[in-house]
Amino acid sequence: MRTIFVHRDGTTRQVDAVDPAWLAPDAPEVVWVNLDHPTDADRPLLEDVFHFHELAVEDALAERHHPKIERYDQFLYLILHGVGTREHHAGFETRDVDFFLGRNYLVTVHTTESPSIVAEQELCTKHHTVMAEGPVALLHRIADHMVDRYLPCLDVLEQRVERVEAAIFSRRHGNPLHDVLRLKSDVASLRRVAGPQRDVIGRLARREFPEIPDAMAYRFRDIYDHLVRIADEATFFQDRLTGLLDAYLSTQSNRMNQVMKVLTLIATIFMPLTVVTGIYGMNVALPHWPGGDAGQFWWILAFMAVMTAAMMWWFRWMEWL
Repeated sequence: MRTIFVHRDGTTRQVDAVDPAWLAPDAPEVVWVNLDHPTDADRPLLEDVFHFHELAVEDALAERHHPKIERYDQFLYLILHGVGTREHHAGFETRDVDFFLGRNYLVTVHTTESPSIVAEQELCTKHHTVMAEGPVALLHRIADHMVDRYLPCLDVLEQRVERVEAAIFSRRHGNPLHDVLRLKSDVASLRRVAGPQRDVIGRLARREFPEIPDAMAYRFRDIYDHLVRIADEATFFQDRLTGLLDAYLSTQSNRMNQVMKVLTLIATIFMPLTVVTGIYGMNVALPHWPGGDAGQFWWILAFMAVMTAAMMWWFRWMEWL
């Protein structure tokens, strides 16, 4: 779906097509074109009207790329990632948005829904001053909204980590290993984009490109600070989950050792008892204990009890129990 906004003479309106005259070097208009779920039918707009480089167009029409920034002759090409929820569980995944930033235009391309762009479109419809600041300010607003959506996800991640941590150390029945691995997958997804995205915004904040004025560079610096925190939190969560995984495996190993210890103790105690019962179960003449035939059972039972008590005392004395 193609959405086009043009700002001229203090008014923002939505139009159906881009007039090439709006892209002239001295054109006063500010143009924003948003391509939601683009197709090959949108390629002529990017290549023939805006004259974007074919490699940049190819990347923009692809489904997934890591955050990056590249400068061409007449425009900047950026890839930033927003955050969205997954359908199958409570985790999240990052979704990229491609930006073409020129002197008086901004083109956004995304293959999945972007709440940040939807919110800015609603503002452009209601407030004419949004696009009056220019395409760089519009890029900042979208990027700032995208980064702000990471912060609630960090809080949710922390809560999930705390629940898994409690499950691991509470000795409850169940296997939290699946939850730990799923959390590690979510955190890995966050780390894959947090670092590169921080570097992209950092280059905008350092005024490396003439398209970014000094006043806007300071605004991008604020986004950069947020991304630094997000990257640090992602690294912290990764280390914490690695520690939880090691603790869980160590706990399971200790529990298995305890089980094997008890089973070994039972087997060791019953081995001599089995020998005694086996000897006295033979159909041969054996020496008898005092008390006649009726008392033999109680003598053998008492002997086995004394033998068991002696073995238990020996195990404790050797500190095996």
